[in-house]
Amino acid sequence: MRSLRGLLAVSGRLAPSSGSAACPHSALFVRALQILSQSEPVRLQKLSAPDTGIVELRLERPEARNAIGKEMLKGLRSAMDTVEADPTANVLLLASSVPKAFCAGADLKERRLMGLCEVREFVNSLRATFSSFEALPIPTIAVIEGAAFGGGLELALSCDLRICGESATFCLPETGLAIIPGYVSRMALYFCKAGGTQRLPRIVGRSRAKELIFTGRRFDATEAVTMGVVNYCVPGGEAYQKALELAREINGKGPLAIRMAKKAINQGMEVDLSSALTVEEECYEQVLHTQDRLEGLAAFAEKRKPLYTGK
Repeated sequence: MRSLRGLLAVSGRLAPSSGSAACPHSALFVRALQILSQSEPVRLQKLSAPDTGIVELRLERPEARNAIGKEMLKGLRSAMDTVEADPTANVLLLASSVPKAFCAGADLKERRLMGLCEVREFVNSLRATFSSFEALPIPTIAVIEGAAFGGGLELALSCDLRICGESATFCLPETGLAIIPGYVSRMALYFCKAGGTQRLPRIVGRSRAKELIFTGRRFDATEAVTMGVVNYCVPGGEAYQKALELAREINGKGPLAIRMAKKAINQGMEVDLSSALTVEEECYEQVLHTQDRLEGLAAFAEKRKPLYTGK
């Protein structure tokens, strides 16, 4: 982050040195202090032993209930690039540090100030970010406490697994704003999947997804787990612990096998069964000659816990 002195220098209003007359630009100086004191909207951290291999991505924009604006979108993309480039990352937890809010969706206050072309660019970037999140090679688990609305629910749907607290609420309200979830430009269709109108029906079925999107109604945690929107619903405040338990269970498996299993499932679901079986065969070939496969067999024979290295 740019220093206060550098920030003021760029603006052409460098604060005077001590002993000088009072700065006529005190308002700018205070504003600069406020900018520097703001925390980043996205925080990425690697958990330490015994949870080495688990990565935590937190949304931290309390003033907007984690609404996704330009800075948060930039933070999400940067975090994904970091995770994708880290061979030691095995599982990712996506959680919120804001009480009673997972993510309120897109930042509509920010969007109101955008022109049409800027809105199209932002929404396409949002969609591409979610698709990139979905395409991460490692399992991702969304931890949902509180509201997951619009783009917030779409972000959760981009994860492999979803755990919610019993007070969580969900909706895709876009039709009430005369738009649809997960806008996709014609060019974007060649590169990745769409958003809410595509992921939700793949999870809950076509008819149920149509009802939820046409009406834009809110639904609670009990309905979410019944429909399959979330994998587990737990008492309020316990979603993170449940997600961590799942992450630990996954983290103990062969890392390469987990990556290939995710690839086989994701790619296989997009093609016919015959082609999907070919995808599975190709993925199995990737784990056949690994040290981890031999370690797994040896550990089974010796009745001990395997020590996988991802090789």
